[in-house]
Formats: sequence, C-alpha cells, structure tokens
Amino acid sequence: MTTSQPSRSDARTSVETVFRLESPRIIAGVTRVVRDVGIAEEIAQDALVAALEQWPRDGVPDNPGAWLMAIARRKAVDLVRRRENYARKLAEIGRDLSETAPPEEPSDPEDIDDDLLRLVFTTCHPVLSAEARTALTLRLLGGLTTPEIARAFLVPEATVAQRIVRAKRTLATKNIAFEVPYGPDREARLGSVLDVIYLIFNEGYAATAGDDWLRPSLCEDALRLARLLSALMPKEPEVHGLAALLEFQASRTAARTGPRGEPVLLKDQNRSRWNRMLIARGIKALTRAEATTVGAPGPYVLQAGIAACHAHAYSYEETDWRAIATLYALLAARAPSPVVELNRAVAVSMAEGPALALAIVDTLTGEPALHDYHLLPSVRGDLLARLGRTTEARAEFERAAALTRNERERELLLERARECGS
Repeated sequence: MTTSQPSRSDARTSVETVFRLESPRIIAGVTRVVRDVGIAEEIAQDALVAALEQWPRDGVPDNPGAWLMAIARRKAVDLVRRRENYARKLAEIGRDLSETAPPEEPSDPEDIDDDLLRLVFTTCHPVLSAEARTALTLRLLGGLTTPEIARAFLVPEATVAQRIVRAKRTLATKNIAFEVPYGPDREARLGSVLDVIYLIFNEGYAATAGDDWLRPSLCEDALRLARLLSALMPKEPEVHGLAALLEFQASRTAARTGPRGEPVLLKDQNRSRWNRMLIARGIKALTRAEATTVGAPGPYVLQAGIAACHAHAYSYEETDWRAIATLYALLAARAPSPVVELNRAVAVSMAEGPALALAIVDTLTGEPALHDYHLLPSVRGDLLARLGRTTEARAEFERAAALTRNERERELLLERARECGS
C-alpha cells in the first residue's frame, strides 16, 4: 500500500530523506548477504535509483525504509546467484533465501541491529588508517556524501574518494569478517570504534583548520553514531561514557561562539544558553555507564565525569575544580598522555593556583607529541599571565597563534597577546 501520489519533486525529496536515514541499515543488511561493504553500498545505491524511478510514479510506500531494504536484499540475492561460487555462497546465506523473495521488512528487528553493529566494527577496523576509518564511517554510517566529508575536513574531494575506495578495497582484500568480535579482540576493536566517533565530534567541536570555529553538522553526526552504538551495546560502560561525554559537550554549542562566530572561552560562556535537555541526556548516559562499570572506570567514563562537573556548575566560579583535577589524575593513570597531563594542569591551576600548574606544564615542553600542539603555549601563556609575567605570556600566545590552523582561534590568541602588552 502506498500514500497518495506526490509531486515529482516531493517524491524525490522523500527518497533522499529516507535513504539518508535508512542507508546504514540497508548497507548493513546487504553486507550480511554479499560480505563486501563496497558491493553493499553499490546495491544500496541501486535501490535508491529504483525508488527515484518508481516513487514519483506510484507514490511513496507506507513503509519506505522496508521497501528500500526489500529491493536491496533482492538485488543482493540476485548478485549472489550470478556468482560462479554460487553453491558456496548459498550454503552461507541459507537455502531458504534462494527460494523465497526477501520479506518486506526484517522478521526480527534485532537482526538489523546486529548487522548495524557488525558494520560499525567493520568500518572502524584497525587494519584501516584513522583517516580511512573516519571517512568510511561517515560515508556508510553517517550517510554523508564524498563532497560533504571533504568540506567537513577541508580536504580535496579526490582525497576523500581515494580514502574510501582504498578502505573498501583493503577490507575486501584482507578478507575482514563482517562480525562483532568477542573477548580481547572486541575490547581492542571497540576502542577504535569509540576513538573514530570521538574524532568526528572533536573536528566539529573545535575545527583544526579553516574559518569556522564550529562545524555543528559533524557534532550531530558523531552524537547520532554514539547514541546508535549505546542502543546497540547496552552493557558496555565505555560506550555509554562516550555518549554521555558528547551529550555534555554538545550542550554548550550555542554558547561557544559570539555574534561574529568568534570563540567564547568556557569561563566567559553564558551558561543559560547551555542545552539542559542534552545535559539531562548526558547525566542519564553517565548513570548507565557507572551502573555497568566493573572495576576501575574507563577513559570515556572518566572524561564524561569531568564534563558532568562542568555541566552541574551554574557559573564558572562554582565549578568543582578539585574534583576535576582528581578525575584527570585518574584518567592520567588509566590512559596516560601528554594532552591529559596538560588538561590536568589546567584543573590544578584552578584548584591550587597557577604556580603549581606551571610546574606541571613546564615538564611537558620537551614532549615530542606536543611540539606543534598550539594548546601547550596557549595554556602556558594563560598561567604566565595570571602570575603577572606578561612579557613571557605574550610570547606564548603569539607562538600558539602561529601554530593553530583555525583562523577564529588565531584571532583569539592574538587578542590575548595584545592584552598582555597593554
């Protein structure tokens, strides 16, 4: 049964909207049949073409997602039948599939959820580079086009296209299984999955380059992926921890830029503009994370705890900096890195003063990983300014401005340098 016949433009809009929402599930379901994400994406695109041809003529189906899934699965089965190794593939997918048409919708919705989970772990497989994982995840799970991904990361479309093609080829040639790993393999792979989603969010939250400080669409894509993963893996505390962290951070978006798009620092943000609904979602996700944690909390749970401290404070002055410093110390022990130590220094500066924090930062100046990291001289400049060492502070802010590739952030850092000279 279909709805009344829409105009051609309305039908096309409906097709594109439904496909963007349903394409991850369609690709996941088809990949289970053909065992190749590249071929699965092509088949999903074939289903899109079929919809573009039929919906303007026949009307939009009552269940458009199921319609697209049925077409895609039927095409997948036809492809398997045509392959020379039909007999072997037939044994894998079941004889019943060769004798009956695919159902209009999955008989068990959890099967689709399982397929989505398999697709998440496939696109984020460690055999791929971090850039390839990110591009492939945004393409297959985020529903972004190649030009959209290129614009988001300010790289040429050809670069993104190559990354996606090579990623799909690597998964095929390496014969990567379409599965959710278990045991130690699952723990190792899950970390890669969470890191990719967090990387996508961070690029939207504080863009590394370009004229814009924020790219909200990337934050929204990452948040959607985190929520999806949280629903698919309800017993994994780190999954809930990442979801909570992103909810808390996304809640500040409206307050993080000024009227001209300039960055607004945390201490200067109007917290009445923080999104309380997202904060409530973050608290709920953090509660789930803590309820499912056995033993010491993981890195994302700890980071969510830090973000919760900020969310609970109705002003910068009310922030529980001692609790944040303690959580950063736990995070440094659980997942040591120079960046974590730099963040701990900021919390220590607020809890115990800038002198002690400067001593921590000075131990990081020789870290190779922070050699070109603009936030190191930025933090050091702030501590020196608070200690009244303005000449040194100005030099640090100028160095930070020279290192950043984001124009908005450069303007902010140069303004801070000028303030130290006044």
